[in-house]
Amino acid sequence: MSEQVQPAVSDEVIVYRKRRGVELLLLLLAQSFGFAGWIITDLNLYGELPSNLIVVACIWYGMGVAAHLVVRFLLPYADPIILPCVFLLNGLGLAMIYRIDQIPEPIKDDSMTQLIWTGLGLILFAAVIIVLRDHRRLQRYPYLMFIGGLFLLLLPLMPGIGHASGGAQIWIRVAGFSFQPAEIAKIMLAIAFAAYFYEKREVLALAGRRFLGIELPRARDLGPIMIMWGASLAVMVFQNDLGTSLLFFGLFTVMIYIATERPAWPILAGTLFIGAALAAYKFTNHVPRRVNAWLDPFSDYDKNLQIISAQFGFAWGGLFGRGWGLGRPGLTPLAKSDMIAAALGEEIGVLGLMAIIMVYGLLIARGFKTALTAPDGFGKLLAAGLSFVFALQVFAIIGGVTRLLPLTGLTTPFMSQGGSSLIANWIIIGILMVISHRARMPQAATAAPQEVGDLEAHTAVISR
Repeated sequence: MSEQVQPAVSDEVIVYRKRRGVELLLLLLAQSFGFAGWIITDLNLYGELPSNLIVVACIWYGMGVAAHLVVRFLLPYADPIILPCVFLLNGLGLAMIYRIDQIPEPIKDDSMTQLIWTGLGLILFAAVIIVLRDHRRLQRYPYLMFIGGLFLLLLPLMPGIGHASGGAQIWIRVAGFSFQPAEIAKIMLAIAFAAYFYEKREVLALAGRRFLGIELPRARDLGPIMIMWGASLAVMVFQNDLGTSLLFFGLFTVMIYIATERPAWPILAGTLFIGAALAAYKFTNHVPRRVNAWLDPFSDYDKNLQIISAQFGFAWGGLFGRGWGLGRPGLTPLAKSDMIAAALGEEIGVLGLMAIIMVYGLLIARGFKTALTAPDGFGKLLAAGLSFVFALQVFAIIGGVTRLLPLTGLTTPFMSQGGSSLIANWIIIGILMVISHRARMPQAATAAPQEVGDLEAHTAVISR
């Protein structure tokens, strides 16, 4: 990020339309996709409408309207596209979890649990909006956020509370409840990186020795990257979690590159990560297994059953899918969590999965647009970092399910079963909405957002 100069206040006032009515219409439409998937599942499986149709409709649409009202009254200038995108993804995830619930005998109720997690996520989304109001408050505690985030990231390694599931030790269990602390850690570390890099960007941009035509950073500035490299290596080796390691190191690398605009940082970080990945491939058991499942899954049917079943599911679904309730997604292990993209690809087809990816792309694009329009450097970095988290997570998990990449243990944001990921992602959306509101507020040509009442003395108004 280049050095910013505070511009002089001009007579022009930039006014974005609020578009809250558009948001409400898009929101109701977006919610209808998941709701329709739930109804069609029952029609295809049982030949009748769900018995609790009215109750579920009131709860589901009531959640959307409640979230809209919070935004309408507290963040009237927030981006009107973000919330409908999230409800669309969340609703499709709930519908697919419900569909997979119908497979075993007796029928499970994981979709109801996921709906409760959605409600809790919405409460935290509203709490972020009500309490935060101005994202620049988060800028005050970079070191505290960094220490807290690093502690949460490595907490599953602590004896007694660390819990392994699916081969990865990324959970903690306290009083019978399981939680994945890395989901909260990614928010805290994104805030810490944004605050630290914005404050130190000029120092980090200074060049050190020149090597192969690339100006490397100064040796004294390598401390942060070595700490994150060590933490990522610890996650990869001791927690057996390649995806989380990739997510955090990728977040760090992108944010330091945006802050300094120096290509040496991503080159150095990429070299370090590749070196660590090669070492993990050589000296650990789980990384070679993941690579083998990616390159040659049929060499070991038993060990690679998950990825093989996903490929058969895609083939069985074809371009247009089998229809809600008419596929066999239950044959794929962990179809509700890691493999929910494969389950959707089987029942709504490759075209449906591509449409979902486009919704993710739209959500991420609106996040990056928020970063571009944010008037302060910290807001730009934080919005870009949080948007990149979604982008990398979607790329890694859907790339893994479709065998574009080795499969990682990351969740599909807003769709996979699990409370930790869902509530953390709703908190991220709350922060993005706050930044978006501050970025779109009526303001003169100044880096500090101002209220409409403060700008009445200015003359010209430009609508966008």
